[in-house]
Amino acid sequence: MSAYTNSETDQAAAASLCQPLSTGRQLFTYSMTGIAFGLSGLALLPLLSILWEIMSRGLSGLRVEMLFHPLIENGFANAILGTILMVSIGALLSIPVGVITGIFLAEFSQTNPFTQYVRFITSILTGVPSIIVGIFAYGVIVLLTKGFSAIAGGFALAVIMLPVIVLTTEEALKLIPVPQRLASAALGGTRFQTTFRVIVSSAIPGITTGISLAIARASGETAPLLFTALFSQNWSDGLFSPTASLPVLIFNLYNNPDPAVNQLVWTTSIILLTLVLFFSLLSRVIAKKR
Repeated sequence: MSAYTNSETDQAAAASLCQPLSTGRQLFTYSMTGIAFGLSGLALLPLLSILWEIMSRGLSGLRVEMLFHPLIENGFANAILGTILMVSIGALLSIPVGVITGIFLAEFSQTNPFTQYVRFITSILTGVPSIIVGIFAYGVIVLLTKGFSAIAGGFALAVIMLPVIVLTTEEALKLIPVPQRLASAALGGTRFQTTFRVIVSSAIPGITTGISLAIARASGETAPLLFTALFSQNWSDGLFSPTASLPVLIFNLYNNPDPAVNQLVWTTSIILLTLVLFFSLLSRVIAKKR
């Protein structure tokens, strides 16, 4: 009798689940979906307007030869190369330290009181103004080496990128379900093997997203490079000499009254946007293949 009653209850529950929503529920669902799409479109309007302004003003002045000549020859190839160089230096310095710190915070220090201090300091670093980072890099690198250089600029960008990578890596690792850790331990995996072969491997897409966000932020920074790499209108003489960058080029030439120079600023903005988009797409492709 009890089994028969349970069967009837299951059938009634299944029937109720298969019934369509009431008209009021459907209207509420459609209205909320429409509001969500509308607000998303409203949030995109400032971004699209900025993109339209940059494209409309910059595309008319874009020429292929600009990509191969320095600023002294009415191009911006030296600024492109300098931006890529300093962002690469910053990535080489910050990515290993940031990922390892994020792994330490998420996997090896749940009971360590030192973790709270590291996380607190990292959170503070995310809110430090970039110009303060530039002054710090000036005092640490420029005064020590007695000259502006790409190394100093890369160091400043590394300080900006580091907290973003640490926090995103920690959050990406925390999203991995606990049963995966238990399954690895049940199969005889050590804590080191579980962390790096299972947890980190599963969190690669999230970690890569954090790295791409950090690179995108560093690529557009101007203030730190004013105090560290300075600028150069010609090709850089090496890692320990003043180096041009796209953000500083835009900063230096924006208020120039010459229409040709002002046109170069908008064209440079297109190149900077393209560079950031390239880094973002590259990280997505790497994460997808992984």
